[in-house]
Amino acid sequence: MKKTAIVTGAGRGIGFGIAKRLAEEDYRLVLVSRSEENRYAEHLDLLRRSDTDFLYIQADVSEPSDRERCLDLALKKYGRIDVLVNNAGIAPKVRRDLLEMTEESFDTLLRVNTKSVMFFSQIVARQMLRQEPTEGVRGIIVNISSMSAEVSSISRGEYCVSKAGVSMLTKLYADRLAGEQTYVYEVRPGIIETDMTGAVHEKYSRLFEEGLCPISRWGKPEDVAEAVNLLCSGKLKYTTGQSIDVDGGFQIKRL
Repeated sequence: MKKTAIVTGAGRGIGFGIAKRLAEEDYRLVLVSRSEENRYAEHLDLLRRSDTDFLYIQADVSEPSDRERCLDLALKKYGRIDVLVNNAGIAPKVRRDLLEMTEESFDTLLRVNTKSVMFFSQIVARQMLRQEPTEGVRGIIVNISSMSAEVSSISRGEYCVSKAGVSMLTKLYADRLAGEQTYVYEVRPGIIETDMTGAVHEKYSRLFEEGLCPISRWGKPEDVAEAVNLLCSGKLKYTTGQSIDVDGGFQIKRL
């Protein structure tokens, strides 16, 4: 039986990389994005050419009604949810020193990056618990956070706090759902080459040349997607609440 995966923020970047990789594993996909479908026509045509069975939903997962609508539409089309990948997220519109951060920016990032993960996971987990297990698994949730959950960046403190919150949500949901054959994981991307990092591309390209990471290159969405695919496989049934750093070895302590 084919499995169904919801991927948020799926139109481009890391989200589309994850969707594309899961499509290669023959998942049925529910792709969620705030933008209209025609914005990602090229990406969606690629999925169509590979005969991927998918549903595109334009929705803002920071809105409760949109989260409910996404789940309702997914169930109406596919009947069950095997995987939820909470990938949707934003960066601050303006990078400001911690002493200049605005409450508006803080509230916006917590609402989009953290609160949406909390409450989308909640309604999808409830659905997963109503389902019969497939190969010993009722469901899998993978949260895409960031190395910023651990690494300080004082010009975007609200982003760091929002991703640290995702890390704790991973542990909380893993703890709550472990006895229900439902597993929860976290992937922490490092410096990944996407639209979000376009403004700092020159800076980080130089830092890679200077030895910023042991693996001295930009990360790709495909690198993150491979980690997500492993966690979604259902093969790690004695593992939950864990995180994988996809960061080129950035967090290795070196002399």
